[in-house]
Amino acid sequence: MAVTKISAMSRLVLGFEVGMDEHGVPVYRNQTLQNVHPDASDQDVYDVAQALASLQSYPLGYVHRVDQAQLIE
Repeated sequence: MAVTKISAMSRLVLGFEVGMDEHGVPVYRNQTLQNVHPDASDQDVYDVAQALASLQSYPLGYVHRVDQAQLIE
């Protein structure tokens, strides 16, 4: 049987660079936003992340989108 993917939900994780450790490696703190619509385009999600990051005092280091889905037969 063929497997079908049913999109469940997505999360948006913003990583802000809050400083450096004693070895000069950047230290990041995450801000996670739940319930991102799974059908939202990657470009739209990224644009929202950039808009939210502009309101923060720390620079944005990375943007992750975490999608969850159910696989059924």
